[in-house]
Amino acid sequence: MTPEQLQQSLAKLAGLDARLAAVEGDRGVRNVLARYMKLCDQPCCDQAFPQLADLFTEEAVWEGVGAQYSQTFGRRSGRAAIAAFLGGYLAPASSHFKMNAHFLSSDQVAVDGARARGEWTMLQASTYQDDSCELIAARLNINFMQQDQVWQISHFRTERLFCVPWNQQVANLFGAVNSANAAANSPFKTATSAVLQGEE
Repeated sequence: MTPEQLQQSLAKLAGLDARLAAVEGDRGVRNVLARYMKLCDQPCCDQAFPQLADLFTEEAVWEGVGAQYSQTFGRRSGRAAIAAFLGGYLAPASSHFKMNAHFLSSDQVAVDGARARGEWTMLQASTYQDDSCELIAARLNINFMQQDQVWQISHFRTERLFCVPWNQQVANLFGAVNSANAAANSPFKTATSAVLQGEE
């Protein structure tokens, strides 16, 4: 192998190494956000590491943006302040939610060395203590940093897209998904059967 060929081979290896790091970074930031959503789902009894505070850098920012969420959520700076703010909505500190589930879609992630940025559309299905239910869609725009081989959130932004009531009968059906009798006798199933059978 000539010196020129060696240099070309080394350049290719460096390029492959950079591409592999980008793929691993993409996977890493997605895992961080998935963990965040799992811990925000309710009920959640997961006490394993990492917990919410561990997912953020020491000087991270969490903020609501747009007309609705800038007023509702405002801006929190610092890992401790963010963890306290989020924990104020979650058990055991709060009984705000009876049930809360998050779903992510329409994702885009760009990794640049030890930094990354991603955008997601999030759907949140919530049942509150007063039994009211909502479906909320929001756009998430998030910055990440890698420190000591660990990806963390450095700037979290959420902007509401829409919010609509969620039918309580459907909410009850989801809550009773493991109960065959409850599902069989649910108003949702009865109404669906009527439609399939052509009943008014």
